[in-house]
Amino acid sequence: MTKEQEIIRASWVGIGINTLLAIIKVVGGHWFNSLAVIGDGIDSSNDVATYVVTLVAARIMMRPPDPKFPYGYNRVEAIATKLLSFFIFFIGAQLVFTSSQSLWNGSHSATPSKEAVYITIASVIIKFMLSFWHMKKGKSIKSKMLVANAINMRNDIVLSLSVLLGISLSIYFGKGWIDHALALVVGIWILKVAFDLFKETSTELMDMVDDTAVYQKIFDAVDQVPQVHNPHRVRVRRLSNLLMIDLDVEVDPDLPMKEVHSLGVEVENAIKKKVDNVYDIMLHFEPIGNVENEEKFGVRLQP
Repeated sequence: MTKEQEIIRASWVGIGINTLLAIIKVVGGHWFNSLAVIGDGIDSSNDVATYVVTLVAARIMMRPPDPKFPYGYNRVEAIATKLLSFFIFFIGAQLVFTSSQSLWNGSHSATPSKEAVYITIASVIIKFMLSFWHMKKGKSIKSKMLVANAINMRNDIVLSLSVLLGISLSIYFGKGWIDHALALVVGIWILKVAFDLFKETSTELMDMVDDTAVYQKIFDAVDQVPQVHNPHRVRVRRLSNLLMIDLDVEVDPDLPMKEVHSLGVEVENAIKKKVDNVYDIMLHFEPIGNVENEEKFGVRLQP
């Protein structure tokens, strides 16, 4: 089974489980008078949407590059996730508005029943098992998308535990407003998730490098190849979880083209050993001592 097929399979499992959890929590929240549980269910529905994006993106990303998209279709994930962030923001805003309105007007529903506690406990257990499986699967196939989903589910577990605490306090003290106050917190959490998704995809589309330590790894890799000097104008950009690397290096101008090509292959292999998930490397060779004053872009090894 290929990496893409493993991602698709894991995504379908995630969609099925989170859809079931979302339905149970939203319906159960209505039945058992807990706005916080409803909010937790909405958060699970966000997870379903995230899995759908991952699933669709994985299928589209399998398409080979073509004349219209010579770099492939990897950035479709960022575009779809950005659209998803608007949807999540709208849902979070609705929950914040509803809970704030009920708190302001004092129109609190009845105290949640114990069944709401049981639903939340079951959700925490199921989420923990799914998160553990996704993390293990993601690391085994080196999929950053699956690892990110597993981390997101761990955050959901923390959220569900806070919901569990709030419902328990609401039942213990017999105060329905505690549940509504917690629903407001959950709504703010959902808004934060939407903002983080929007920010992350924006930085990818703007070719921002999250971890600038990758440049030093590239310099160290080039340094391991004899006869190749002065790596400069290094540029790194992301295509989903993959990296596109461009750099200039200097070689002896008297070397034959065949030997220069062999050195280029060595440089590429050295970089791929140092840096994970490399999509492609574009090398530009220059004679040793070459100076171009108009060079403005990229990163140079600092003395």
